[in-house]
Amino acid sequence: MLATTFSSIFGSADSLVGSVAASDFLLCCAASVALGAICAAVYMFRHSYTKNFVVTLALLPLIVQMVITLVNGNLGAGIAVMGVFNLVRFRSIPGSAKDIGSVFLAMAVGLATGMGFLGLACVFTVVVAVVNLLFVLTPFGRPREPGKTLRITIPEDLEYDGVFDTVLGRYAAESELVEVTTTNMGSLFQLTYQLRMREPGLEKAMIDELRCLNGNLKISLGMTPQARETL
Repeated sequence: MLATTFSSIFGSADSLVGSVAASDFLLCCAASVALGAICAAVYMFRHSYTKNFVVTLALLPLIVQMVITLVNGNLGAGIAVMGVFNLVRFRSIPGSAKDIGSVFLAMAVGLATGMGFLGLACVFTVVVAVVNLLFVLTPFGRPREPGKTLRITIPEDLEYDGVFDTVLGRYAAESELVEVTTTNMGSLFQLTYQLRMREPGLEKAMIDELRCLNGNLKISLGMTPQARETL
């Protein structure tokens, strides 16, 4: 009875799915589900995530497997499926670099299981999981001390050119004046610097010295907004 599920009601078909045994198909489905769960676990390791994306990632190998099983051996169906995917417009916010990489991982696993290469799919998933674990746990790719934005308010009669360079040179590995604006109806100036501290914990000492130079006016130091991770 289950064997008739893999035969088309239209008679003969060019796809190889008609020659697939029910037990083999179910074995591929089980492998896709298991490997999809591993892909989702690799994605969740030390990374913020939502349940919807994780569930979709876990199901993606199973879905891709079904598509590949249907078009396997049928050139016309393969071209048609490719055209349909080209017409799809994903109406969602673009994901991060890791999101896109995880989607490609799940699709690769689905392609392998859909072609029947279960051993290859398992080995590939394990290799990617191990490499991801090594990269996450080691300093590889870790950014330097994060950049900070320093804003210094000064009176309008203070000649600011170079007045703070000595202090910034002692505490910051890199510093650059990026903006000068007027505030308080033009009676004050605000200098905006982009800098990178030499080491953590020097912020208070630097601000104390800067206060002596700007007449104890307002000084703010905060993190520079990070660019979105995209491929």
